This record gives sequence, C-alpha cells and structure tokens, in this order.
Amino acid sequence: MANNIKAQQEILEKLNIYELNSMQQEAIAVIEHSTNTVILSPTGTGKTLAFLLPVISLLDPKLNEVQALILVPSRELAIQIEQVIREMGSGFKVNAIYGGRSIAKDKIEMKHTPSILIGTPGRIADHFGQERFSKQYIKTLVIDEFDKFFEVGTEEEMKFILSLLPTLNKRILTSATQGIKIPGFIRLDKPKVLDYLHEKSSKLELKTVLSKSVSKYSILLDLLNHIGNHPGIIFCNTKESIDELDSFLTRKKIAHGCFHSGMDQIERERTLIKLRNGSHSVVIASDLASRGIDIPEMKYIIHFELPKKAEDFTHRNGRTARVNSKGTAYILKGLEEELPEYVKKSKVADIKSQAEIKPPFWQTLYISGGRKDKISKGDIAGYFFKQGNISPDQLGIIELKQDCTFVAVPISIAKHLVKNLNNTKLKTKKVRVSII
Repeated sequence: MANNIKAQQEILEKLNIYELNSMQQEAIAVIEHSTNTVILSPTGTGKTLAFLLPVISLLDPKLNEVQALILVPSRELAIQIEQVIREMGSGFKVNAIYGGRSIAKDKIEMKHTPSILIGTPGRIADHFGQERFSKQYIKTLVIDEFDKFFEVGTEEEMKFILSLLPTLNKRILTSATQGIKIPGFIRLDKPKVLDYLHEKSSKLELKTVLSKSVSKYSILLDLLNHIGNHPGIIFCNTKESIDELDSFLTRKKIAHGCFHSGMDQIERERTLIKLRNGSHSVVIASDLASRGIDIPEMKYIIHFELPKKAEDFTHRNGRTARVNSKGTAYILKGLEEELPEYVKKSKVADIKSQAEIKPPFWQTLYISGGRKDKISKGDIAGYFFKQGNISPDQLGIIELKQDCTFVAVPISIAKHLVKNLNNTKLKTKKVRVSII
C-alpha cells in the first residue's frame, strides 16, 4: 500500500496536480476494495484520473500482456485517455485503437503488447475476433461513459467482448448521467455506486441572451465581442447550422474551428490541437464535443441552438465550470422563440460592454516527425531554437504524437519558420514543416 501511495504521488507531481478532489479520493479507495464500482460525476470533475490511478496500481510490471481494458464510446475519448496515461509516466505501455484508421497501424503499434488497451467496441471486437493477443490476463475492465454506448448501438459488440473475458475480477463504470439501466451481460453484481452528480451545480452560471430578431447571428457577434478571447464552444444541433455559422465567422474574420461527425478524425483532432494551443479560441461544434474530448478549461459555452434532450444540455454545460472553476453557459434566444421546460433559472445577460475578440497571437505548425522517430519535446524545442533561431518566449505549446508533432509559434514568424525549416533535418530525419 505504501508503494502505491508513493507511486500515486509521483504521478500527480508529473501532472502538476497537488490535491485530489473528494470524488477522486473516494473512487480510488472504493475501486481498490470493491469488485464492481460505478462512478456518477459531472463532466470535467476528473473521472479519468479517478479510475486510472487505481487501475495502474493493479498492474503487474513483470507481465507483458494486456491486463486492463478500457472501453470508450468515441475515438476522441480513446485518444484523450491514452494521452493522460502517457503524461502520467507510469512506465506501463498503453495503446488506443479505434475505427477510422487502418488495422495495420494498430498491429505495428501493438507489436509490443500494451499493459493497458483502450478502444472503441467495434475495433476491440475485431482484434478479439482475430485473436491478436491473449485475453486471459485481462483482470480489470473500465467502461467509460457507459450511458453513451447504448445510444450509439454497440450492444452486440459489447456482449461479444464481455463473453471473451472470463477472468475479470474488477469492473469500473463511469457516467455523467443518472438513471441508465446497465445490461445483465456486463455482470455488474452488487456494485458500489458513487454519486456526485449534484456536487457542482452552483459553479455554473446560466444566462440568456435575447435577440431582437429571429436570426441570432448579430447577437452572437455582440456576445463574442463582449466575452473577448476566452476559450469557448458554440453548440449547434446540425451540420448545416455549423457550416452556416462557420461561413459567418469567417466573413467576420473571427479565428475559429469546427468539430462534428462529418469531419474526418484528423480534421477534428487538429481543431482541438489549435484550441489547446491558442491558435483559435472559438470552436463551433455538435454534441460530439459535449464530452469525452481533450480540451482545456472553457470559460463559457454558447447554445446557439438548444438540444432536444435535457441530458444533452447538461453535458454541453459540463464543458465549462469544471472541477473547481466557474463558467458561464449562454443561451441565445431568438425573437418569439420558446425555451424548453428543462431550462430553469436563467438570468438575462447584459452584453453592452465590449472587450472585442482579437486575432490570435499563435499559429500552428505541423512537423512530419514524432515519437516513433525517437523525437522528444526537447528535440523539438532545440530544433526551433537553433535552426529556427527563435527565442523561448516565441515557442508555444508542443504536442508530440506518434508520427507527427504540432507546435504553436507567433503568427508573425510562422511563414518565415516554414521557409527556413521545411525539408531540413530534425535529429536524423528530414522533416516537412507546414502551417495547418
């Protein structure tokens, strides 16, 4: 136990976390001593860390087999959890596998078997069916955001996966939604339920912004200028609405990104990278962005269109006022528009003062080299300082991926850096450098 506490403290220091919240502390203690655990807690309260810390403590470092399986409903969530585990620096190998990329890529990355495997049900079922690795050492199963699985119709794949895990001795389910029936095939016998869903409602401020016309474009522009350059998400219900809003903000020269299921995985990932590094502060999104994606703390979200379901409203709002922070959810109300019953207390926002949304300082560069090329963040920094001849304050956030890297640099020097660095050597590899 003492060793576990020491290892946990080292991981938290690497993540720059100095104190766990009450939900995380209870979850860690309960998971350690319980066979089946259900964690119900709002989006953004740290459920990922709450289950990862005890899961990692259960792993055997001498065993080169998959020991923990984490099932997720989306590619974005798989990528996010993989990134968190890598940042924890536990020494255990992890891989995320999901639809939308080649099986061949999975095989290459899993030549050395991971201790922790993360994946979407379809892709995990495919690997299980082909018997690409042993399943007899998988003792721990995590089903993250389990309520989402039964919305997207993955029940058959889930049944198949569970049927091939006879040695499970620990199940952990998480959700930000209450009242979801858990199917019998998960075999969740007498679970310990941790319910923190009503812990943080006071931190979210709900405000309604009234439009003087049926159209909401003008009032949205006023609101964005009122908010200024704080990071936020504008939620729409359809791809068509997102496309129209995308064109509108482009005409108004407001730097932004889009995020919806009609975009391919790479496009969506780049939108989030640019949000994290400050290349844009606004993202127009569908409900796909309401949970399970790796984004920084949002100061606000805007409901350009309100969702049909109350639970989708809750998940969207969970993108702000996360953990110990405050945040605002704005509802744009068109002239004569009726608000749904689930919208309860909401103040009318006064948006007369204008901070103005300014052009971003940063731009994102793509580099065609990553972890598989034995390139580190230190190598990237040295490359920009020496060959790019920039100062430390001109180097923004570096995101190192398996086969590429994204680096934020000031817009004013981005083109100059591309000209100087494209087709030059980074360590031993000639790399392409471009603006995304």
